[in-house]
Amino acid sequence: MLERHTVKIMSPTGHLGFTAIEAGSVERGIAEGPDVIVADSGSSDIGPYPLGTDQPHSPREWQKHDIELIVRAARGLKIPAIIGWAADTGTDRGVDDFVAMVREVVEEYRLGPTRVAAIYSEVKPELLRQRLKEGVRIAGLNGRPDLTEEILERTNRIVAVMGPEPIVAALDRGADIVIAGRASDSSIFAAPAIRAGYPKALAFCLGKLLECASFCAEPYMGKETVIGTISETDIVLEPMHPGQRCTPASVAAHAMYERIDPFFEVLPSGVLDLREVRYEAIDERRTRVTGARFQEAATYSVKLEGAGWVGERAIMIMGIRDPITLSYLDELIAYSLAKVEERFGKSGHGSKYQIYYHVYGRNGVMGYLEPTPHVSCHEVGIVVEVVAQTREQAEEIALLAARNMFYARLPIVKGTAGVASFFSDEVFPGRPAFEWTINHVLPVTDPLELFRIRMITLGG
Repeated sequence: MLERHTVKIMSPTGHLGFTAIEAGSVERGIAEGPDVIVADSGSSDIGPYPLGTDQPHSPREWQKHDIELIVRAARGLKIPAIIGWAADTGTDRGVDDFVAMVREVVEEYRLGPTRVAAIYSEVKPELLRQRLKEGVRIAGLNGRPDLTEEILERTNRIVAVMGPEPIVAALDRGADIVIAGRASDSSIFAAPAIRAGYPKALAFCLGKLLECASFCAEPYMGKETVIGTISETDIVLEPMHPGQRCTPASVAAHAMYERIDPFFEVLPSGVLDLREVRYEAIDERRTRVTGARFQEAATYSVKLEGAGWVGERAIMIMGIRDPITLSYLDELIAYSLAKVEERFGKSGHGSKYQIYYHVYGRNGVMGYLEPTPHVSCHEVGIVVEVVAQTREQAEEIALLAARNMFYARLPIVKGTAGVASFFSDEVFPGRPAFEWTINHVLPVTDPLELFRIRMITLGG
């Protein structure tokens, strides 16, 4: 009987540095003898602020903790490690920061000569302006208009989302550690599998399932290690925490996680098709995945992401307990908004300011998507959030909005005794507001043309 050739890929975290990786399951993963360690270090969930300001979302100490675990494990096993979406942003600064942390670990633990590939993915607006002048269409995704000069003007920073090709190129150049800028979550896991000759369909499917580590297992635990083993015909997933198990239900559920369409994943070189995928339990802790398909695209396209400054932010917090006032909650908010607009003009996108009333206890989390938008509790908390051109203006508008919720003229209320509410008279300054300005795709002739690879030897 022929030996079944496989590659084991170890995923220790779904977001490096967000909170600490659990070291115990890393050690159990190391004992399984993986062929490569792969970790993502970013997320769109954190919003556009980190990219727009080019600042990490997590403390450096937390990021260094996770990098140390990964680098020491990889160097101890003499296997490569791949880290993508460096420092929450994928910017050139993020890549350089992570390379500096790898240097510190290599030197502190005397890990010997270590070849590091730094893959940069930041894109200058001038390059995109030139493509627009050449008549290249840079199409918007999910209903966005195509890229224009006006959109570029209000964008602070842009990154390109790499596929597996730059990572494969770095490994081919002898990289022990790959620090990549913005990269497709699936691609950083698919790269070593594709390089080893496995089908794209299974390689990208493996990446989709491993990208958040222990999120594909049950019961729910974060920051625990999972190993995915790929062969020519299937994928096998196994958690390293003894209290978790990868079941057909947990793996299938994660395949649908954070996706507009649970059956298709669009990648630079084509589309991953999961309509025929089968999830089968091998035993109580492992699940086999088969049936993924991949359709090559006619044109290789790289996704671009950009973030731009919108304004300065301020918030105020208040609460309402009175049942009569709660029954007039919409009128209360309308009165507050009317008093603000009386002084500052209409609010909203395209205006000088924006104001939001987040009502916790009604629809503070889901907003207009809340299926039961009625007050069903005895009290609510209201966060008034304002975005304006200056911090002083944002603070003044927030103050005016909150105070007028106390003074709202409701027809049934006869005096202040009927207004059971509290509000802090302190205006809290928020971080500047940014928005995703670019979510577009650029056709390219070479998968590497937007990315730059720099090879560095550390600890030599």
